[in-house]
Amino acid sequence: MKDSFQRRVDLPGVQNIRDLGGYPTGCGRTTRWRRVLRGDGLHRLTPDGFDALSASGLTSVMDLRSEAELANDPNPFMNHARVTFYHKPVYDDLAPALMATQEAGEDDPLIQFYLSALIDRGEAIRDILSTIATAPEGTLLFHCTAGKDRTGLVAALLLEVAGVDRETILADYSLTGDFIHDLVEELLDQTRANGGDAEMHARFLSCAPLTMSATLDQVTQRHGSISNYLKDIGLEAGDISALRDRLLGD
Repeated sequence: MKDSFQRRVDLPGVQNIRDLGGYPTGCGRTTRWRRVLRGDGLHRLTPDGFDALSASGLTSVMDLRSEAELANDPNPFMNHARVTFYHKPVYDDLAPALMATQEAGEDDPLIQFYLSALIDRGEAIRDILSTIATAPEGTLLFHCTAGKDRTGLVAALLLEVAGVDRETILADYSLTGDFIHDLVEELLDQTRANGGDAEMHARFLSCAPLTMSATLDQVTQRHGSISNYLKDIGLEAGDISALRDRLLGD
């Protein structure tokens, strides 16, 4: 993607904050810049990075991590005077979901991990998207730890709602791999230090386009389309329209 390094919001301490703007849609429009950002763990922001992000027009932050992750690494925007903070965990506890996919022994364990979020946690996904739809005007940033899996799923659904083509959605997903090399090494070092299986962990840290493609294909097979999936999990038509307006509106 030619604009990948313009797309990245370069802030000290974080590696993977990116703008969902600038993507063409099937209706001939383009997603707007600085409406929705996707990111990695904001607890890594330096003081300068935090100040720069706070002053950038940011009005909302949504943390997709679990209660335990938030407790271990508090979000710096939890009590911000001007930024509305939402804690909307995709999983109540990340560990059981990861364990289930590890035990499945699949070639690509991420696919089952992603499906467990979209299918088993449909109510949480609905709540996340509904909250994004109704959040205050201005820039909204949603994030998890690496900005890859939970964040990647939400980003893919938002771009689907906006009418961005599948190839572009997959490219946006895999773009994470260009930016999180240092974070991947840090996480693998932690795994090795704790006596874990670094080889298995590395499989969970990849972001091949085929992973997201297979996930969205399976959801489409189950529900007929991504639009039907959103309706089936209970997302209101008004929220879908509001999401589209947030991404495309003037």
